[in-house]
Amino acid sequence: MKKSILIIVALLFTTTAFSQNVVQLFNGANDFFKFLQDGKYTEAHAFFDDTLKSKLSQDALKKLWGDIGEKFGKAESLDAIQSKAQGEFFAVTVEGHFEKGDQNFILGFNKAQKIVGIYLGQVKKANAYIKPAYVDTSSYTEKSTYIGPPKRQLAAIITSPKNTKNFPIVVFVHGSGPGDMDETVGANKPFKDIAAGLASKGIGSIRYVKRTLVYPNEFATPYTVKEEVLDDATAAIALARTVVGADPKNIFVFGHSLGGMLAPKMALTSPDLAGLILAAAPARKLTDIIIDQNKYMFELSGDTTAVMKQQLAAAVTEINKSRISQLGTTIKPDSVILGLPAKYWADLNAYNQVTVAKGLVKQRIFVVQGGNDFQVSKTDYDLWNSALSQKKNVKLKFYPDLNHLLSPQMVKGTTNQYQLPVSVSETLVDDVAAWIKGK
Repeated sequence: MKKSILIIVALLFTTTAFSQNVVQLFNGANDFFKFLQDGKYTEAHAFFDDTLKSKLSQDALKKLWGDIGEKFGKAESLDAIQSKAQGEFFAVTVEGHFEKGDQNFILGFNKAQKIVGIYLGQVKKANAYIKPAYVDTSSYTEKSTYIGPPKRQLAAIITSPKNTKNFPIVVFVHGSGPGDMDETVGANKPFKDIAAGLASKGIGSIRYVKRTLVYPNEFATPYTVKEEVLDDATAAIALARTVVGADPKNIFVFGHSLGGMLAPKMALTSPDLAGLILAAAPARKLTDIIIDQNKYMFELSGDTTAVMKQQLAAAVTEINKSRISQLGTTIKPDSVILGLPAKYWADLNAYNQVTVAKGLVKQRIFVVQGGNDFQVSKTDYDLWNSALSQKKNVKLKFYPDLNHLLSPQMVKGTTNQYQLPVSVSETLVDDVAAWIKGK
């Protein structure tokens, strides 16, 4: 997951982005555990500073990792998820999922980005998922299936309303980073909420596991959003055409965040789509979104010292490296920028989602955006509105209280908000259902 998870790091920078280069810290932590997984203990041991090397020999490190393997089984994923300044050091939390259970780790880094300590961290127990009040589970059925090519298939669920013929059907497309079919974030499952809410109103859907979650090794070589998102979305759309009871002429894509950004491109490859829902979809380049998030976190920290301002400027300089539009002799496809291959950035930067959406005439478009979304802001909504509001096939709606997960909130907040279960807005679900039905 290492390469694909880093887009979330970029989109969800914490305030420590300004006290140290978070991307490099996360890369270092992920690389360290990758060497351990591969049995390359010499390379892993080289991450230690001299003091830790003397205290924890290479053989001792090997034994430590072996003991962890005996207790928890084979490692399924190890990803850096958080960085926090601790005096002159930086504590990076690495989330570990193993065959027999979960175990988090905390790596202490010095300013030279050498590891000075390894500690076992606590695994936070997420709050239980709460079924939305607007969902009637007796009104629909769910069927497990798969999409994608043989031996590389992805688990999927078809949700079908009962006693309904020729029902519309929606394909859900994830935002950035690895995600399950419910797009689970903390205690929240926005795709599950919306799918069940729509099914309760006579609308079917397909949701599936994102490829970067199940087949991370496929992304060890340079890739683009085609391999990450578009190929599987196309396969899911093809499946939607075959669902018993669904109207093949009434297929919609619900794209969230990055999925919404790419939804207009999907309409070009699947011109028979009836419509697109662009939910919390960036209208600008991803680089601009990431910089905005860093500035928001900087303002939220309340630390306006010259040192912090310099560190913000340094972070922005690093992020701006992702603005590449073409590859060359100095920037190769596999060059890594913010944890992603240069090929990915060049491909994405060549795409203008607003221009493509403006050119669509066959598909209806519904743009929805929350005012308490700190990841994608009203600036993006205003750009969509400016470009599309005069088009007869487009509807736009701004929800002042919704966050990035489309749930109602009192304040804009941070990612800590995602740890508490709050269902997707009933008003939004009602609006999407009514729009799909043409009301």
